[in-house]
Amino acid sequence: MSTTDAPVKPLLIVGADLLGEGVGDLLLVDGRIAATGPDAADQAPEGTQRYHGDSMVALPGLVDLHTHLREPGREDAETIETGSQAAAAGGYTAVFAMANTTPVTDTAEAAERVTDLGVRAGYVDVHPVGAVSKGLAGEELAELGLMARSRSRVRVFSDDGKCVHDARLMRRALEYVKSFDGVVSQHAQDPALAGSTACCHEGELSGRLGLPGWPGVAEESIVARDVMLARHTGSRVHIAHVSTAGSVEVVRWAKAQGIDVTAEVTPHHLVLTTDLLSSYDPVYKVNPPLRPAEDVEALRAGLADGTIDIVATDHAPHVRQDKEHAFVDAAFGMIGLETALSVVSSVMVTEGRMSWADVARTMSTAPARIARLETQGQGLAVGAPANITLVDPQRTVTVDGAQSKSMSRNNPWHGHELTGGVHLTVLRGRVTAREGLVWGADA
Repeated sequence: MSTTDAPVKPLLIVGADLLGEGVGDLLLVDGRIAATGPDAADQAPEGTQRYHGDSMVALPGLVDLHTHLREPGREDAETIETGSQAAAAGGYTAVFAMANTTPVTDTAEAAERVTDLGVRAGYVDVHPVGAVSKGLAGEELAELGLMARSRSRVRVFSDDGKCVHDARLMRRALEYVKSFDGVVSQHAQDPALAGSTACCHEGELSGRLGLPGWPGVAEESIVARDVMLARHTGSRVHIAHVSTAGSVEVVRWAKAQGIDVTAEVTPHHLVLTTDLLSSYDPVYKVNPPLRPAEDVEALRAGLADGTIDIVATDHAPHVRQDKEHAFVDAAFGMIGLETALSVVSSVMVTEGRMSWADVARTMSTAPARIARLETQGQGLAVGAPANITLVDPQRTVTVDGAQSKSMSRNNPWHGHELTGGVHLTVLRGRVTAREGLVWGADA
């Protein structure tokens, strides 16, 4: 049964830190924030559920602009329902499902199917990302306008997993989406510089390990090209999973020129380095690859100073038989929905590089703004949708990959101790997860 089938009782969150407004209460009624602050409790109707948020931080529900849910086509690795449960456990109230499914989400009908499956699951709002090209082949534009006008109202388009490497096609896509204020999210990887076998950052380590190299310039050259195309077309471009210091510098320059570019970084690129590949453990095979420590530092600095707009998980589940191969033959990708907030808390908040208000901006309000999503990322003001993530900033979490809500186990954080845990996730006033353990309307 969908979690949306049961009635929603009013909910009062008592004594939480309301992001710069001090400690106060949040009253959630009929799917919206009805009152905030010290007087909220006085307005609570009879039968209101109470949840104590002492020493916790209330954030607007998290929004992930980059999630792979695998359905349709690879339901053995993930389904929209299981991925939605993992997202809710991680504090998310909305996710954007990438188009590289089977069949590809390149038509209005395919997009609406993803939307409907998300509604049926009911744990988070699932928004389809439309393919830029038909079949992700990079040859002909997909049904961008029809997807935009469909019930799914698609505004984000990406061939993620593949680069839109043809400059003429990329230009046409940017021109097309401009008419309905859409955005193209680019997987920046020049196939002439980083081919299909490239799987490790190109450098001394890749040579020593005998792994095909993926140079940073293969990303940076596409980022540079696309920001210039965005300037030429007057359209919006978003750079997915930025991984190099050079890409950060290109985005910083483009923003200084007034070009409408946004960028994302994944939690794993904020922490993990290419040195981990010495073990040949395929859990660390990801695209773009893990980079050296100097790139990791540049990514952290870029996120802290606003050059990089958002954190996106690139949650990429795989079945064991697709990961348990020799490194060069294993599938690319890591899961990350349940751990993203704790990673950001550990490396950015506890080290003083970001505040919790910054976390709200980079993991909720900015992703919703980029996607032109009006039902999420609206903050904690009265009248806003009651999408809330309650975080215990002092909670220490030791990740157990076997306990993931995801169907897959390609978890790079297994055994890691992280600080800052999601305590409660609320979607339009309904509790969808509590400490990652309890689900649905009875949570």
